[in-house]
Amino acid sequence: MLEKLTRSALRHRFAILTIWLLVIILGVFAGGKLNDQLTTSLTVPGSESARASQILSDQFDENIEGSFTVIYKFKNATPDELVQLNQSVATAAQTIPTANVVAHRALGGVLYVNISTSYDLLKAATYTDTLRAALVQVGLRKALVSGPPAIERDVTPILKSDLRHGQGIAIIVALLLLILMLGACWAIYIPLIFALASVSLALGIISLLAQKFLMVLYIPNIVELIGLGLAIDYSLLILHRFRRELMDHPELNSDEVIARTMKTAGRTVVISGLSVSIALATLFLVPVPFVRSLGLAAIIVPLACILTALTLQPALLSIFGRKATLPAGFKGLIGRTEVMSGLWAKLARGVVARPRVVFATALVILLAIASSVLFLQVTPSSLTAIPQNLQSAKALAMITDRVGNGVITPIEIAIDLGAPQLSADPDIALAKMTLITQIQDNPHTFLVAAGQEPTFTDPTGQYMRIIIVATDGLGDASTKELVKKLRFNYIPEAGFPKSVKLYVGGAPAQGVDLVHTIFASFPWIILLIPILTFLILMRAMRSVILPIKAIALDLLSIATALSALVLVFKFGFASSLLGTYRLDQIEVWVVIFLFAVLFGLSMDYEVFLVSRMREARDNGASNSQAIVEGLAHTGTVVSAAAVILVGAVSGLINGHFAGLQQLGIGLAVGILIDATLIRGLLLPSSMVLLGRWNWWLPEGIARVLKTKASPLDEPEVRL
Repeated sequence: MLEKLTRSALRHRFAILTIWLLVIILGVFAGGKLNDQLTTSLTVPGSESARASQILSDQFDENIEGSFTVIYKFKNATPDELVQLNQSVATAAQTIPTANVVAHRALGGVLYVNISTSYDLLKAATYTDTLRAALVQVGLRKALVSGPPAIERDVTPILKSDLRHGQGIAIIVALLLLILMLGACWAIYIPLIFALASVSLALGIISLLAQKFLMVLYIPNIVELIGLGLAIDYSLLILHRFRRELMDHPELNSDEVIARTMKTAGRTVVISGLSVSIALATLFLVPVPFVRSLGLAAIIVPLACILTALTLQPALLSIFGRKATLPAGFKGLIGRTEVMSGLWAKLARGVVARPRVVFATALVILLAIASSVLFLQVTPSSLTAIPQNLQSAKALAMITDRVGNGVITPIEIAIDLGAPQLSADPDIALAKMTLITQIQDNPHTFLVAAGQEPTFTDPTGQYMRIIIVATDGLGDASTKELVKKLRFNYIPEAGFPKSVKLYVGGAPAQGVDLVHTIFASFPWIILLIPILTFLILMRAMRSVILPIKAIALDLLSIATALSALVLVFKFGFASSLLGTYRLDQIEVWVVIFLFAVLFGLSMDYEVFLVSRMREARDNGASNSQAIVEGLAHTGTVVSAAAVILVGAVSGLINGHFAGLQQLGIGLAVGILIDATLIRGLLLPSSMVLLGRWNWWLPEGIARVLKTKASPLDEPEVRL
C-alpha cells in the first residue's frame, strides 16, 4: 500500500507540488485571520458555575466573559464626587450596546466599576477601545479598563508578536542545525518546505473548525511552533534514510531509492504520527471546550505531517534528486559513510558492555530529577501573569495592590427561589442573612455584597445574587477552600427551603469546576493512552515486551518534565536566566496537555530507534548487534531532531504568558531528557538486560495481528 502510494506520488509529482503550493497560500491567509476567531473561555458546560453564569446572564444581564472592569484612582473624594464619578463611567458605558453597570465599589482609594454586556468574549473585546475612548471623553483620562474582554484585546497582539519572535528563533535554529547535520547541499530546504506545507494545512483546517467550535487563543503559537519542529523531525528522518539508501545502492535511480526509503522511514513516520495523534485524541475525554480545542488542534498537526510525508516529501526528493540531496564539501554530522565507527556506535557498545551499571545510574539520575513532581500544584489560570505594560494588567495591579487579588475575580451565588415575589419572604430573608453571616465570618472573605436593589434582586423577585470578594486570587488554596465551604457547608446549613436552588459561580468557582473536571478525566487518559499505544507499538515492533518498556520510559520522561516546571516556576531554578514568571502553581491545562503531547513525542524517538533495531534483527543480527546498529544508524538523527524540536518550542519559553512558558519548558526538558538519558542510556541498557525477551511475540497474538511471530528459542550472539 505504502509503495503504491509513493510511486503514484512520484508519477504525479508536479501536480502534487501545485496542490501543496495552493494549500500553503490558503493556509497562510487563513492563519493570518485565525486570531479573530479565538477565545480564552474556561467555561465548564453542565457545571454548577455554568448554571450560575446562566442565571446571572438571563436575570441580571451579567455575562462574566463579556464584562469590563473600570478602575479609577481618586484622592479624598466626597460621597457626591463618588456619585459623579459613577455617573461618568455609566455615561461612557452607554457607548457599548447592551452595556449595563451592575456593580460599583470604592475600595482603598480606588473606584471599581463592573460593566456587563450581553456579548460573548470575542464580540465584547471589539468594544474595548470604544470604552477607553469614551472614558477619556467624559473626563476620566486616567481610568483603566480591564476584565476578560479587555485582557483578550490587549494580549492578542502580544501573542502574535511572541509567535513571530518564536518562529524566527525556530527557523534560524532549524536551518543551522540542518546545515550541521546534512552538510552543504540544497536538501536542507526540504524539511523547511515540508514544515511550511504541514503547518499551513493544519492552520487552514483549524480556521475552518473555528467557525463552528470554540478554539482558544494559544492555538496558533502551539500549532505553529510544535508543528514546525515535528514536521522537520519527520522530514529529516526520511531524508536521512534516503541519503543512506543512495550511498548503499548507487546502482538504483532516485525514484527506486525513494520507494525503498518510504517502505522503511516512511512507514516509521506514519506509525509515529498516528501514535502522537492517538495520544492527543484522549484529550476529548475531558468535557471542557478549552481542553478539547487544544486536543483537536494538536491532533491535526501530526495528521497533516503524515499526509505531507506520503505525498510532498517523495515529490521533493524526486525533484531535488541525487546531486542536490548529497552534500558537496562539508558532509555534515550524519553524512559520514561509516556510521558503525561513529560516536553513537561507540556509546552503544559501551552500554552493551556494562548494561547493569548504565541502567542503574541513569535510572537514579532520572528519579532524582523527577522527585520535585511531588510538589506540583495546579491553578485554573495565572490571571496576573501577563505583561505588566498592558492597560488591563495595570488595572489589575492597581486594585490588587490595595484590596487583594480576590476583588478582580469575585465569587457569585445565584439563587433561584422557584417562584416570583419570594425575595421578601421572612424565611428566605432569615436563611439569606444566616448565609451572609457565615460567609463574613470566614477569615478569607474580604467583602460580601447583597440586598434588595436591582443589582441583587431581579424585577420578578424570583432570583437573587450574593457577591463575595475573597482575600486571595482564584487559584489560591484559601479561595478554593472558600468555594467548597460555600457549596458543602454554608449553603446547606443556611436553612433555605428545599425548593430554593443556590448555585456558586464566578471565576473562582469556575476554576474549581475546571480543575475537578480535568482531574476526573485524567485517570482515563492515563489508562487509555498506554493501552492504545501498546496496541499500535505491538503491531509495529512485533513484540509484547518492547511496547511495555516504551510506555514505562515515556512516563518517566513526563515525570521529569513536570518536575522541571516545579523547579523553574515554583522554586525559581534558572528562572531569571530563562526570563520566566515565579508562580507557586502550574496551569492545569498545561499538565494534561503536556502529558498527552510528551507521550506522543517520546514515542516518536522510540519508534525511530527501535524500528531500525527491528530491521537489523530481521536481517539476522543478534539482540546486542541490533541495539548497536540501531543506535549507530539512528542516534545522530534522533538527537538532531530533538534539538530542532527544542529550538522550535523555545519560542514558547521566550513569550510573555505563563501557560505557554510552562508548556515550552516542559516540552524542552522532556524532549531533551528523552532523546539523551532515556533513549541513549536507559533504552539500550534495558534491552540488553531483557535479551531475547525484547522480541517476543506469541504465535496466537501474531495470528490476530496477521504478522510474523517472534519465538524465544533463537540463539543469542554476544559481541
